[in-house]
Amino acid sequence: MKLPEPIDLLAIAAHRDDVELTCGGTLAKAARFGQRTAILDLTQGEMGTRGSADVRAREAEKAASVIGVAIRENLRLPDAAVMNDPATREQLVRAIRRLRPRVVIAPALQGRHPDHATSAQLIRDACFLAGIGKLAADVPKHRPFKVLHSLAYRQDFIRPTFVVDITTEFSQKMQAIRCYESQFEGETQAGEVYPNGEPLEDVVRHYAAYYGTLIRRPYGEPFFTTEVMAVEDVVSLDVATF
Repeated sequence: MKLPEPIDLLAIAAHRDDVELTCGGTLAKAARFGQRTAILDLTQGEMGTRGSADVRAREAEKAASVIGVAIRENLRLPDAAVMNDPATREQLVRAIRRLRPRVVIAPALQGRHPDHATSAQLIRDACFLAGIGKLAADVPKHRPFKVLHSLAYRQDFIRPTFVVDITTEFSQKMQAIRCYESQFEGETQAGEVYPNGEPLEDVVRHYAAYYGTLIRRPYGEPFFTTEVMAVEDVVSLDVATF
């Protein structure tokens, strides 16, 4: 089996549009740096209140082009019924081994939509199992170096491990979100984004601006890692205390 060129940064999420909302700016920034990026949507979003799986597929392709990802695929798991069971883990293991990402972005470990929290643990488990050679032994093993969890829009107040400055990429992120007309046009709420009565775009902007203030930048996207991050030179640390 001929494998594609390895992916530097792979974002995996439950539904088409989740990635754009939570880490679209980070993916766009990685692509601007010349890194090879990809999106793996676990479901087709067929249970969504608005639109259809086919419409969302077309919107997702447009959004992927805006962000600049090299590959976007769909695992076709059942929407609103994502399971973290052996069969599903093996499906995801095979996808991870084929794409061979160095870093994987997963949803937050907690989420309002059941698919989000289940997907987060599913992704962690599959990333580990992808390094076990006797599982799905017909595909060469590959374990990603790091798993990141996007904290965007969470209200459980987990402190981010770090925030990515997406000031330059923010307009690109919003353009990608606008590709999902069936989901967001005229709406005030989406996924983990709680409504405050304003248009959805304004709410997304407010959140991104808040995360930006944490690193003294206009816009940011927050991430959490279960492992502590290493620092080589404390004198070169960014973000002023006062």
